[in-house]
Amino acid sequence: MKENKNTEFKEKLSSTFLKTVSAYANYNGGSIFFGVDDNGKAVGLDDIDDTCIKIENRINTTINPQPEYSIMTNNTDRTIELKVRPGSHKPYFYNNKAYKRNDTSTIEVDDIELRRLILAGEHMTYESQPSKEQKLSFELLKTELKEQLGIERFDKDLLKTLNLYNDENGYNNAAGILADSNYYSGIDIAKFGDTISVIQKRVTIERKSILRAYRESINIFRDYYEYEEIIDDKRRKVQIIPEAAFREAVANAIIHREWDVYSDIRISMFDDRIEIVSPGGLPSGISIDEYREGRVSVLRNPIIANTFNRLNIVETFGTGVLRIKETYVGSVSQPEFDAGDNSIKVVLPVIKENMDLTDDERVVYDILSKAKAMPISEIMKSDLIEFGKSKTTEILKKLGDKRLVEIEGNGRGTKYKRTP
Repeated sequence: MKENKNTEFKEKLSSTFLKTVSAYANYNGGSIFFGVDDNGKAVGLDDIDDTCIKIENRINTTINPQPEYSIMTNNTDRTIELKVRPGSHKPYFYNNKAYKRNDTSTIEVDDIELRRLILAGEHMTYESQPSKEQKLSFELLKTELKEQLGIERFDKDLLKTLNLYNDENGYNNAAGILADSNYYSGIDIAKFGDTISVIQKRVTIERKSILRAYRESINIFRDYYEYEEIIDDKRRKVQIIPEAAFREAVANAIIHREWDVYSDIRISMFDDRIEIVSPGGLPSGISIDEYREGRVSVLRNPIIANTFNRLNIVETFGTGVLRIKETYVGSVSQPEFDAGDNSIKVVLPVIKENMDLTDDERVVYDILSKAKAMPISEIMKSDLIEFGKSKTTEILKKLGDKRLVEIEGNGRGTKYKRTP
């Protein structure tokens, strides 16, 4: 067992654990093990019962409000596990400060994060808060509702139905984000050439309706990743990157991003891929594996999500990752999904057909990286390979002949990587 975001070791009892109690109660919960050193080795405590009493007393007298927790003892190795559950009355303060986990460290939250915790404790979202600007127009939203749903009447009652307006507070932030002009960030798009030093096109769409930014990003996508070919006097549209995947990725970036951060969604377009990066990490309660597998989804901006759903931009909440993956069925290249504390990144590669890969060829191809060249010794370390070095070398040569793999160097210095 190792320390991670949800696990902390304490060889002895000290008041520093209280910061982590605050962090666990404010976010996803976790466990603190006492009598365990930094390497995860049990070293034991002198008096387990006395330590349990001290832990409980310190939490009860210094953490406000009272968090939910349990204390379990292991008399064999003389250790204690303090398990803190995610709280529903956030923020949880220790010495008038709120904390969060940053990998294996515990740090104080900043002002923006504190405001989010306060809203979470009140079961509210940033998008539902009153907009600073109340003089808003919605010509684009009006047009989209008419085209998609046939709605002719556009008034305050309709905006109330969409949860964009109420009589007490007026327009909310979601309304501002969807308004024709506003003070919110948007989408920054760059098309690169052979290197990132060569920018073929740069478009920043901000302070405008996010609907406009979404539609314009699709038009730019079509300029670079769609073309028509003529076969037997018939025109056929070809998409080297699935438009459905791009639409889904951009829509999900809009729905799930942190809107209280003034930072654009960044779309970087390359000849072999598109990278979409949105501000804000995963919502509380979702692991990176659950996100990548599309098993769990928590709507960070349900009002905007509901509007996008009504406009048929997104179909079913929580299926974005799975829908993107479906568009790549049969392709050797596959989309990638990654998330950090402050951003989510989706990579959509150019479609590469299977090209009749055998099962063994597919195994070797999947092991290879497109980011760095690998020597065969490193490839052979993979548990996926169930055949010898000679066969692996033969397979790599075949993949090279199919132009799916680049071969660098020769002799013992030969390295292999996926073709971009």
